[in-house]
Order: sequence, then C-alpha cells, then structure tokens
Amino acid sequence: MIGAGPHGLSALKALLQAGLDADGFERDSDLGGNWNFHAENSRVYESTHLISTKPFTQFPDFPMPDAYPDYPSHWQVHRYFRSYAEHFGLLDHLSLNTEVIEVAAVENDRWDVTVRDRSTGDERTMQYAGVIIANGHNWWPKIPQYPGQESFTGEILHSANYKSADAVRGKRVLVVGAGNTGCDVAVESAQNAKETYHSTRRGYYYNPKYAFGRPSDQTADLMLAMRIPLAVRRVMFKATLRLTVGDFTKFGLRKPDHAFFETHPIVNQQLVYYVGHGDIAPRPDVERFDGDTVHFTDGTSAQVDTVVFCTGYLAKFPFLDESLLNLEGDHPVLARQIFTPASPTLTVSGLIQPDSGQWTIAHWQGVLIATYAALRAEDPAAAQRFYDAMAGEVDVRFTGGTEYKDSTRHYYEIAHQEYLQALEADLAALTPVPAR
Repeated sequence: MIGAGPHGLSALKALLQAGLDADGFERDSDLGGNWNFHAENSRVYESTHLISTKPFTQFPDFPMPDAYPDYPSHWQVHRYFRSYAEHFGLLDHLSLNTEVIEVAAVENDRWDVTVRDRSTGDERTMQYAGVIIANGHNWWPKIPQYPGQESFTGEILHSANYKSADAVRGKRVLVVGAGNTGCDVAVESAQNAKETYHSTRRGYYYNPKYAFGRPSDQTADLMLAMRIPLAVRRVMFKATLRLTVGDFTKFGLRKPDHAFFETHPIVNQQLVYYVGHGDIAPRPDVERFDGDTVHFTDGTSAQVDTVVFCTGYLAKFPFLDESLLNLEGDHPVLARQIFTPASPTLTVSGLIQPDSGQWTIAHWQGVLIATYAALRAEDPAAAQRFYDAMAGEVDVRFTGGTEYKDSTRHYYEIAHQEYLQALEADLAALTPVPAR
C-alpha cells in the first residue's frame, strides 16, 4: 500500500481485517497525507476546514469525536487519522519516512517494489502479490501559462505553496481559479491584502455551508434519500440561493454557464459577502501579463504584486510506468476508479472527487479491494471472472444523471450515492453473504 492518507490507511486496515499480510509505505515522517500540514507534499493551509460535515466525511466504523464541530479544521482531521491508525493497529504495518521509488511488474502478476529510507538513503526491493496506490491526486500543481507570464515583475505562486495569509498580507493580489481553494484564498486575501482581484473562467454557484437550518450537504443528502428528481433538486437549490443571496450578477459575479450539479460543489458563503463589500473584485480569465499589470479578457487590467494560481492538480505516479493505469491524455481511466485493464493485481484507491464527504467512500473502496484480494488467494478463477467484468467497465461513470463540465477538475468526479451503490453491488458479487 503506497501512501498513508485516508485512502491508504483505510485500505491497509481492510487488508489486515481480511486476514492478508500487508505493508504500508509513506514518504513523509507522519501519516495523514494531504492533511498532515507539515508534510512536504501537503497542500492544506492554516485556515483549511472540511467543506463536508462529519457524518458524511468520517469513516463509517470510526466516528469523529462528538466535540468536533460540523466542519473540522485540518488540525482536528490529522488528530482523527492518528487515532484511527492507533485504534486499528496500523502503525505496526506502516513504514514512515520511506519513499516508494519504483514499482515494476514481474512474472505471475507480481510486483517488485523498491523503497528508500529518507533518513539513511538505504534502498531495498521486496516482491508483492499486489499493489494498492493511494498517493493522492491533489499534490502535483497544474500551472497555467499566459502570454507575458515569464516577464511578470511580481511574485507568482501556486496554491500548493500557499500556507497562510502571510503570502498576501498588505499586497495587491490576483487569485486565479474558482474552486474551493480559490474561493478560500480570495476570502483570506480580502481580509489581509491591500487589493484583491479574483479571476475565473466561468460563473459558478457559491453554496452556503448551511441551508434550511442544517449543514447544506445534509440537506442535499436528505433530498437524495427522498428520491427527489434531479430537475426538482436543481430548482430548489437555485431558489434557495436566489432567496438567501440573490442574483450573483448584481454583485459583479459572472452568471453560471451550467446547471446545478454540473460542476464540483463550491461551498463558500463568504465570497459573495466580500465581493459585496468591494474587498474582492471579480474578473474574467487572464489575457496576458505585462510587467506588473495583468490584462483580462474583458479589456480591464490591474496592477498586482502577487498572483496565486488556484488552478488544481494533476494525478502523478512517479514510481510507476503510468501507461499501466490506462491513460487517456493526462489522466488514468479506471473501472470504479480502482481497477486498471493492464493488471489484475494493481489497484488504486482515492482517485475520486465526490460531491460529498470522501472517507466513507475510502472505507468501502478499501473493503472492495481487500475482498477482491482475499478472493484471489482463495478462488483465483472467481476473482479473475470479477476482474474481467471490471476491466470491461472502464468507461462507466457515476454522474447521478447529470453531465459534468469538461475540465481537469472533473476527471474523477462522482455522484457519491450512485457510486456507493455500485460498490455495494460489486461486494455482493464477490461474497456469498453481504460484507460486514
């Protein structure tokens, strides 16, 4: 198992609970992955909180503490992962500060895995019957290129390197990108910078963290549980925003060019507040840079000291021949976002972007992978039949009936309830009785 973030930890636990021998490797000196603030490849910043609430984010077999708020901070999340690992005895099977530098296929669908101790530099190679990749997909920065960018006289940084408001304090700032990070950074800049401009390619719906007297993701899930049709849910959410916030365009924000649920949810109720106070100036896409001046596609311009690209990430697997992950352009295409048609013993956990909390899904991905791995040991023919069926479903997507906008941020987008139903059916196919 490669990576000790939430998906790596839950996969390791599932393997051990299935009675399989398993080793986990983490390149940083502590577990937590992206939620380990001090890790080299962590991309959380000081003010990061969850955008999904405890019930829809936590592991189903290890609830978060009652004392945690609806939207815990990254510090609380990291403590939660540490407690999870200790409770399930994962630390004895986890090698920290150990980087996987190569995963190579060998005979009989086995793998040679070479690791390096980052303290001593010592390397060793071991052979495994299977490999689970859980190294995350939010750590390799995707950096756009605009005309004149190389001659910009100010500072350009990606949100990957943004850790606190110190990066923007007292400066003229341009934030590029309207994902959850882009909105968070724009709001933080509005509170600390001299001027803040926020550039987006399109208009979006900015959802509040609370709706109808409860956290908004709980309201949305209640509507799903009530089987309210997609078209009706769209009308209800749009009406809620219209009643509580009003017309976004009156604040200078762009009109969304898509229907509700066609983009990954943006959960931020402060952005519109600071736009309304004039502390954030909305702008369209960047056209070009010229010295310290940024020109936008609407003909306006602004002089800025710092540009923060909140433009997302690309999935990278530097230890592996990435063609083994069935690449389509610059991203893997996998059945259930887990199984590759290139090998029955190479799986991925965590290559998802759900419309709700993630770690319930991490749990069930881990259970599915472990159940499949155990079946390979007990009944190879049955496991192969399951795998062959999976290999034929690499193009199946779980959209909840909507059509996602074509962009890199939606490569791994899933509608969580539909996806979990698919995993449930897969587990039923693998086991004669329902999985515990």
